[in-house]
Amino acid sequence: MSSSVAAGLHVHGGGNALEITLVLIAALTVVVYTGAAVASRRRGRPWPLHRVVLWSCGVALGTASVAGPLAAAAHASFVAHMWGHLLAGMLAPVLLVLAAPVTLALRTLDVVPARRLSRLLRSRPARFVAHPVTAAVLSVGGLWVLYATPLLERMQGDPLLHLVVQAHVLVAGCLFTAAVIGLDPRPHAPSRVLVAVVLVLATAAHGILAKHLYASPPSSVALADAREGAQLMYYAGAWIEAVVIVVFCAEWYRAGGRGLRASARTASIPA
Repeated sequence: MSSSVAAGLHVHGGGNALEITLVLIAALTVVVYTGAAVASRRRGRPWPLHRVVLWSCGVALGTASVAGPLAAAAHASFVAHMWGHLLAGMLAPVLLVLAAPVTLALRTLDVVPARRLSRLLRSRPARFVAHPVTAAVLSVGGLWVLYATPLLERMQGDPLLHLVVQAHVLVAGCLFTAAVIGLDPRPHAPSRVLVAVVLVLATAAHGILAKHLYASPPSSVALADAREGAQLMYYAGAWIEAVVIVVFCAEWYRAGGRGLRASARTASIPA
């Protein structure tokens, strides 16, 4: 057996081991989340079943971008790669954030771990990373770095680098989505006007990147493949962004309604 073939088999075997590990970790997160939901119910605070479904689907979509047929195809096909981006960086974060995992953790953890988590959320580093501007830079800015540098070509030939990049895409996508539509507690939450401005600018930057890829595709990608992937990024991404905008507006509307009801109750109290 030649050394090149042996090396190829070694990489393939390592890739399979890595994928199995990732799938097991993903399954464990679903089990832990489901167990926390059951524990919350036993304590008399039922956790919505649809959030368990959202979490499970989000984990499954995020895992599909780094393990399985789609992840394998992404090393050779820009369209498959773009599907991975849409799943890990946009759709999975929406599902995971709507599952409100931090709220569930605060409900089910013991007092000491819950307080530690609460202090972590209020810490300056956490507040900085979770700020809408920072999250947008990490999410959309990271994509510009990926497609405007040789990083894309390198990750297509390196399974470990592919995993690292996809992990960044997923985490950055979750941070940005949580900053916009997060249902979990957010100490020192920014104004909704600021969030709206950041959302509009990030959406525009994502669309401009898709058009840039269509007009000036990476040198390592075939023109037809690049243009199909860019169109997928633009149109499918727009649908997911529309969902985020609708949820954001709905949350803003509900918050306004709660404020009006609170003002009405205050006004009805006799002096």
